[in-house]
Amino acid sequence: QVQLVESGGGLVQVGDSLRLSCAASGRTFSGYTLGWFRQAPGKEREFVAGIRRNDGGAYYADSVKGRFTISRDNAKNTVYLQMNSLNPEDTALYYCAASSRAYYNIRYSSSYDYWGQGTQVTVSS
Repeated sequence: QVQLVESGGGLVQVGDSLRLSCAASGRTFSGYTLGWFRQAPGKEREFVAGIRRNDGGAYYADSVKGRFTISRDNAKNTVYLQMNSLNPEDTALYYCAASSRAYYNIRYSSSYDYWGQGTQVTVSS
């Protein structure tokens, strides 16, 4: 089992950058595929980015591709989301999630077993 704690959210201006962090407990962090999701008020939770456990392959939603970068540091049990060129449409509660499943779709929230509490990102115009 793993516990996830996000940090790094805040209020920023259009065009600014933020780096979100998600620290995980447990000694098998490297065995988890990790994802970032977000949920804006009145909208469903959506996939933002994911990084596979085996080869570190990264996947992104079209809306953030080229602006966001997901990375992981297995030694620090931490996954990051570097967010650049932020715009008001990026405003949401951001969650990190972990999956140890053998078969999954990295873009589906149902693939993940563990979730953090979320960190708020607000982009002001």
